[in-house]
Amino acid sequence: MHVIADLTIVPLGVGISVSPYVAACEKILKEAGLHTHLHAYGTNIEGEWDDVFAAVKRCHEVIHEMGAPRVSSNMKFGTRTDRPQTMDDKIRSVEEKLDR
Repeated sequence: MHVIADLTIVPLGVGISVSPYVAACEKILKEAGLHTHLHAYGTNIEGEWDDVFAAVKRCHEVIHEMGAPRVSSNMKFGTRTDRPQTMDDKIRSVEEKLDR
């Protein structure tokens, strides 16, 4: 099943800057072959359900291996069965309405 997700992952107990941990997670998502879009407070992810959730699990594992004693994640995700849809489709739909 195809899923579009929005992931915010927060390593706790590592100080103020979390960018090295975010970068490690971004690398994992790319290596998993997922389509992603990094934004200021998270990452949009698109792919097959099992691949997306396996990569999120791997993000937690690697961030713990990097020394974070706790990792907190927030995730929103959605699926459709009526038709295929990509992240780009969703954005294009809104942009078309803005152009009217």
